Amino acid sequence: MVLESKSCVVTGAARGIGLELCKALVAKGARVVMADVDAAALELARKELGAAVHPVVCDVTRADSVAEAGRQAFEAFGGVDVWINNAGLARHRWITEYTEADIDLMLDVNLKGTILGSQEALRRMIPEKRGHIVNIISTASLRGIPSETVYCAAKWGVRGFTQGLQEEAGAHGIRVTALLPGGVDTAFWDGASSRKAPVEKFLSPAQVADATLKLLELDDWCVPRELVLRAIADTDFSVQP
Repeated sequence: MVLESKSCVVTGAARGIGLELCKALVAKGARVVMADVDAAALELARKELGAAVHPVVCDVTRADSVAEAGRQAFEAFGGVDVWINNAGLARHRWITEYTEADIDLMLDVNLKGTILGSQEALRRMIPEKRGHIVNIISTASLRGIPSETVYCAAKWGVRGFTQGLQEEAGAHGIRVTALLPGGVDTAFWDGASSRKAPVEKFLSPAQVADATLKLLELDDWCVPRELVLRAIADTDFSVQP
């Protein structure tokens, strides 16, 4: 796909990986709906990136809010060519310390949010018989991690959902890619007091964005189904409770 003038939606767009994705897309000439729950951070990003972006306050856990992001992409830019489900969060706890609210929040944002975003993307893309959905997942969908058990559960769910989505979307000419980054140096690790995260060995958000664009720019007949992306020095590290 040639990204110039393409209409893209990025969730969780106001900071971290999402913000770097938006910067990279704009640099390629794409037009981007930046969807995020944080209105103040969105406004700062809009001032930085200019007229190529259209900020939308969006709660990915609500179907009506996600649908509004899709509607605004259609009205502002004429459609949706790319939809990147990036919004996600974690609460770092030992399993006995999670509250019900913690559990609901992580499942809703990480899993339900990806499902709702994919639904809206397909509704916009199916009539055109083209498009590309990218789900930013995590290597937490490949292994269990102490103090991230609920996050792992959500991300395993997203990976399974994405595999089914690939089959359904492919029948309509729509590509779906799962991108599984390892550790990324973002605010994700704030509050991870149960361990010392070796962020000096992690990927940068810009590196994840660069990999995502390379996937998007492949020829339309090529479907990159899943990519695991890790810094070369990022290895699994053990945790003692």
